[in-house]
Amino acid sequence: MVRFPEATARMFQSMFVCRRCKAKRRADMRKIMLKKISCRRCGAKAFRMIKSKR
Repeated sequence: MVRFPEATARMFQSMFVCRRCKAKRRADMRKIMLKKISCRRCGAKAFRMIKSKR
C-alpha cells in the first residue's frame, strides 16, 4: 500500500495515547508537556506519542 505525507500527518501528527486507559487524544505538544491536557475517559495527564507502523 502506498503511503503519502498527507495521510501520515492526519493519522500520527499531534496524536497522543493515554498511558492509563490507552485512549487517543489529539493535542499540541506544548500543552501535553505542561500537563494542561487530561484524558477524556479517565482524567489522567500522562500521555505518550502514538507509534506509527512503518
